[in-house]
Amino acid sequence: MGTGAITDYVDVAQLVLYLFWIFFAGLVYYLTIEGKREGFPLIIERPNGTTREDSGWAGMPAPKTYKTAFHGDFTAPHDRDRSAPAPKGKPIAPFPGLGLEPQGDPMTSDIGPGAYTLRSDSPDRTVDGAHKIVPLRIAAGDGFSLAHQDLDPRGLTVFGADKQSAGKVVEVWVDRSEHLIRYFEVETTGGRRVLLPMNFSRVHRDRIKGNRIAVEAILAGQFEGVPTIKSMDSITLLEEEKVTAYFGAGTLFATPRRRDPLA
Repeated sequence: MGTGAITDYVDVAQLVLYLFWIFFAGLVYYLTIEGKREGFPLIIERPNGTTREDSGWAGMPAPKTYKTAFHGDFTAPHDRDRSAPAPKGKPIAPFPGLGLEPQGDPMTSDIGPGAYTLRSDSPDRTVDGAHKIVPLRIAAGDGFSLAHQDLDPRGLTVFGADKQSAGKVVEVWVDRSEHLIRYFEVETTGGRRVLLPMNFSRVHRDRIKGNRIAVEAILAGQFEGVPTIKSMDSITLLEEEKVTAYFGAGTLFATPRRRDPLA
């Protein structure tokens, strides 16, 4: 027998190959199972209007509880999405899988770019346990400030997609972990205090027209409908979802023309 041979028909290289095949099959099975802790089982519509659940190949994983430092225990898979309110819309036609037509105010219909998930209704936290996203007036105590070479947005007028004034920025909300601006706190023309996500705004330096903040996602009047938050000293993960979803919805639903064909 040659080097490495165990019998006339089996050698070490052959056993190693078989072990690799077994390991790789187990790895595929494990990753398939673990990948179903969020978003599964799938809900499949039937032509008769009912639904069925499909957990896909290999079934569903056993529930696993994750212990977090500040948000308690989290179990996955979970029933959180099943208990969520249904989107405010109806199918555009009586066929499975078709899109939903918003019913009522499309900006809060939880459909399309305005969809959101039910995250924890408590503020995100830093590694030290402090609230992660807070107004600059609070973060200033930790040494946070605006860079001197940047334009201070406080006091700037905010303009909606219709080029009308929506209000003025009265405060900046910063991320203590990432060291950047997350929201502008805007006092609307109607007297409300709402949060404008930084990613949906553009700060303009203009000596002729004046410095300003432009928002293309929603109209000026729609700032009055931005979801409120419970505290003006912090924002919860769920509130972040709803505020951002409102501006996301505006990219499609702010005006009827945004939903019309280009031609």
